[in-house]
Amino acid sequence: MSWAIAVAASSAVRATARPATPFGRLLLPGSVAPKPAGRLGETVVSSPSPPPLAGPVCRLSSWRRTPAGVGDAWDSVRTKVAALLPEGDVPTVCGDANLPELPPEETDVVVVGGGVMGWSTAYWLARKGTTLRKRQRVLLVEKDPQYKRASSVLAVGGIRQQFSLPENIHMSMYGAFFLRNIKDHLTIPGEDPPEVFFNPSGYLMLASEKEAAAMEEKHRNLLREKCKVDLLSPTQLKTKFPWINTEGIALATYGLENEGWFDPWALLQALRRKALSMGVYYYSGEVTGFKFSNWMGSSSNPIIHKVYVMAPHSRVYQPVDCSMVVNATGAWMGQVARMAALGSGAQGLGAYGRVTHTLPDTRPEFGPLLPQLPIGPRKRYVYVFHCPDGPGLDCPLVVDPSGAYFRREGITGNYIGGMSPPPDEEPSVDNLDVDYDYFQEKVWPLLAHRVPAFQSLKVRSAWAGYYEHNEFDSNGVIGFLPEVPNLLHVGGFSGHGLQHAAAAGRAAAEILADGELTTLDLRRLAPMRILDGEPLLEDYIV
Repeated sequence: MSWAIAVAASSAVRATARPATPFGRLLLPGSVAPKPAGRLGETVVSSPSPPPLAGPVCRLSSWRRTPAGVGDAWDSVRTKVAALLPEGDVPTVCGDANLPELPPEETDVVVVGGGVMGWSTAYWLARKGTTLRKRQRVLLVEKDPQYKRASSVLAVGGIRQQFSLPENIHMSMYGAFFLRNIKDHLTIPGEDPPEVFFNPSGYLMLASEKEAAAMEEKHRNLLREKCKVDLLSPTQLKTKFPWINTEGIALATYGLENEGWFDPWALLQALRRKALSMGVYYYSGEVTGFKFSNWMGSSSNPIIHKVYVMAPHSRVYQPVDCSMVVNATGAWMGQVARMAALGSGAQGLGAYGRVTHTLPDTRPEFGPLLPQLPIGPRKRYVYVFHCPDGPGLDCPLVVDPSGAYFRREGITGNYIGGMSPPPDEEPSVDNLDVDYDYFQEKVWPLLAHRVPAFQSLKVRSAWAGYYEHNEFDSNGVIGFLPEVPNLLHVGGFSGHGLQHAAAAGRAAAEILADGELTTLDLRRLAPMRILDGEPLLEDYIV
């Protein structure tokens, strides 16, 4: 038998929830003034109330500020309960010794997702807070503290300017600038500056005869955007890279500046440590639902005013009052959107698609459901192989017309590479198992054809990671959907989120803090284009 017992004691009455706008909190007429904020990370004991969630989940108030005598009363209760249960099976959900650390009860912004995109947003919000009259309190919640399934750390780590859309070009240029000046941005006073091991070896994009005209047009666009990219004929390509087989190649573009690769884990940790040093509060837990209220008395456009956060390895949760929520969950953005009733029924979803509970007080009663945010996971394999006679230090990240790619990894003859499968051959996302046959049968023949030395390569290892895919137009989204005006979505970049995280996180922070974009013009990335049926197509997706 499983039991859930919650004990709470306090005479304090919580302040009325303050609705949010894209510009901050508002006090409704007649509402109670907000109580003084406690320290971030300190959970204030609240009045007893029935748990709003169905099932065995219970609310547990903090015992770090337990009134005198309550602890003794609980000891008495434990003794009596133990006498009634077989083998003294007392529930461990309550009590000082077993109470999990909980997030703060109140904050200004909750960032859901602790990948590079989430930490970038939190970092830029913290930076914004230094220029605002009132510093914004930011709470970041991440389900996977070890990042075992995180897209950020399982990525190849490439950065390129070679895109077709100006927004993506500009975000890449800004990302390269950020990486080159990372010590100015992310150094913590008194500590060693961060190092992300940026290797500016460029991208080499190859085009067949069929793709040559489009590549020429892309090259002209890149030059207009002040990008340093060479257009190479097959003869020029062979002269520059003698190890490449130019059969079937009509043109190539080679990035001379601001392209290459870096260490994704190092960037994630640098952003995380810097944001924490600036006052961002981090909590390892799972966001399992939202609670909505009317905005200024309107029956439409409900806003989120509580985020339910589940403690790790526990059924204890903490409702967190907030003004704004950021959906930065990468491949799981669509699921978090559905948790806000965007596109499906009202169900709480775990970080990896598991239904955790139903939410009786979610938002469908406020109006019709919106179409879903069409962003979900795809599984991609990255293979590590060794070839001592392969390309040397001049090897860029090479993208074949077939979609197969590879790059050098270190200086000892190791490489990493892979290829996205066709839509009708997408592997299951239920696990991160690697299909080595896919490399042997699909990827290796293409690599060996393009680089003859790879005929003798040996696979050493491999990993699989999740790729956030925007099914609508394979492009990122940054902004709000109108039915939930305080839930900002940032992500869906379909393979180029890591390199665009610095720019996208800054844009998200500008929208939240300033109400408008002030650095880059990324207005076309607003998710309203999905509702309007106006795709913003990016031609160069690897």
